[in-house]
Amino acid sequence: MSELQGKALVAQGGGPTAVINQSFVGAVLEARKSPHVSHVYGALHGVNGIINENFIDLTEATTHNLEAVAQTPSSGLLSTRDKPDIEYCKKIFGICKLHGIRYFMYCGGNDSADTCRIVNEEANKAGYELRVIHIPKTIDNDLLVTDHCPGFGSAARYVAQAFAGVNLDNRALPGVYLGIVMGRHAGFLTAASCMARKYSDDGPHLIYLPERPLSKEQFVSDIERVYKEQGRCIVAVSEGVVDSDGKAIAEQFTGGERDAHGNVQLSGTGALGDLLSSWVKDGTDISRVRADTLGYIQRSFLGCVSETDAREAREVGEKAAQYAIWHNQDGSVAMRRVGDYAIEYFLTPLETVARNSREMADEFINEAGNDVTDAFRNYVRPLVGALPVAERISAPAVPKIASKGN
Repeated sequence: MSELQGKALVAQGGGPTAVINQSFVGAVLEARKSPHVSHVYGALHGVNGIINENFIDLTEATTHNLEAVAQTPSSGLLSTRDKPDIEYCKKIFGICKLHGIRYFMYCGGNDSADTCRIVNEEANKAGYELRVIHIPKTIDNDLLVTDHCPGFGSAARYVAQAFAGVNLDNRALPGVYLGIVMGRHAGFLTAASCMARKYSDDGPHLIYLPERPLSKEQFVSDIERVYKEQGRCIVAVSEGVVDSDGKAIAEQFTGGERDAHGNVQLSGTGALGDLLSSWVKDGTDISRVRADTLGYIQRSFLGCVSETDAREAREVGEKAAQYAIWHNQDGSVAMRRVGDYAIEYFLTPLETVARNSREMADEFINEAGNDVTDAFRNYVRPLVGALPVAERISAPAVPKIASKGN
């Protein structure tokens, strides 16, 4: 198969991350090196921008500008929540053909991989050579095949540091703190709240994930036990925690509001935190109970980026362009962990990543279902990088005088 002559198109879809721009810039700069690529276009607002021909010519963007954007969180090309069906994908293909695009690289999650799959199939049906590459990203870390997803490491770093700060606050003014973290079906991000624990009594003391059912009785009992032992309790909870029937607990209290993909809103209203707080207040004698929903702040927090995450996000973008342009291949870029710690990149068929998602492995969750294991900590540690250290005063107590009755 001879190398294709034509234009390249790059787009970003779904939720932003702190390093998604590293991927698109890596793809753009790599594509601009090739004499087979006449122009590199960027679609504004993802696939919506493609069907509406909202393109910018990244061939004329300076390298300095692109590198500065790469260091900036969120989607530089802007994003979309459109979930293309076959008819939508036919329009995408039609626009690509009209503009002479031969290389399409789309950065996103499993729905974006499915879009790539359908567009690729439409091109094949029409006998039009179009190399389609899915560039992985998601803070949920739930894509199949790949060891982990670019974007997760930085979000996990933020969550770990946020709970480390909460731990310092809660130790100074004890009580029960509940932190609601993103994660509809996979608990990776919530589980990362453990990564800054240093001392044996550091929080979070309890971690609840969507992979294990949660009952009101267990929740209250666990908190009472920790509070009795520690005099305080910090709890990390995934927004997607489910009851014994496998139904998301938050669904009952968010008014049925749905997002663009038809998913019921979970933590966006703060309802889950309020509900869980009421469980504790009604079921215990603990008076100081507070709940926060971390929300969107987890995804693109400026200044909280994992160096490993940024480097790997850049490399998956570069590899996408190499697979498409140098090797004339379609697929999804994936990562394989080797040694301790290194990454190998490989291309997996689009259908192996499209639509479906993964959850945390059993070996990552403790038997009680309220914390994580050393296996999970070892898995996440290289992804978040070295975290800030919170220290405690180390000094002897002064003997009491007044209490001796003098």
